[in-house]
Amino acid sequence: MVKSALHSELRMIELSLKRTRHNLRDFEQKYEMSTSEFYQKLTDDEIQETLDFIEWTGEYKTLSRLQNKLQTLGEIQFAD
Repeated sequence: MVKSALHSELRMIELSLKRTRHNLRDFEQKYEMSTSEFYQKLTDDEIQETLDFIEWTGEYKTLSRLQNKLQTLGEIQFAD
């Protein structure tokens, strides 16, 4: 039962990662820069915050949290 719940959670995270990466690609195409380049410019105050940029930042942070969660859950091992 626990394995099944873990598998479901992993699948949900993977779907969320896919959606988040898609959203990031949309921003990258719209503003013609990579997410890392955007975030560096934002933290260096080279660009002003807009609603799009706030959303882009949220997607970037969501990606990081999801990746960390996926890694943590992926490391769980069950005793036989």
